[in-house]
Amino acid sequence: MSRFWLLLSHLHSIAGPVVMLLYPLYASVMAIESPSKVDDEQWLAYWILYSFITLLEMVLQPLLEWIPIWYWLKLLLMSWLVLPQFRGAAFIYEKFVREKIKKYAGDGRGYDHHKFTNGRQARGN
Repeated sequence: MSRFWLLLSHLHSIAGPVVMLLYPLYASVMAIESPSKVDDEQWLAYWILYSFITLLEMVLQPLLEWIPIWYWLKLLLMSWLVLPQFRGAAFIYEKFVREKIKKYAGDGRGYDHHKFTNGRQARGN
């Protein structure tokens, strides 16, 4: 029985980095290399949400320490965001984040992201 708990503790240690970082990194590289924009949106949305959740977690750390199942809840949420069957990151971004951006940033006409390449304004060469 002790070997079972040892295995579970090792899975617990590995599951977070694999689900939250390793697989999303791999999938992001594959998305960049694919011609489809759908997977690009999924992974950009994931990294936006991952960053937001990480920052929120840093701020709320004293409170989250009192929730014993916080890590498992976070792992479950991140799995839903990551797994391609659910496309959770794209769903959250489209339903909540995009509306807030449109509301507070206007219609986005002031910034054309196609004009910029590698941090410098593209020249008309």
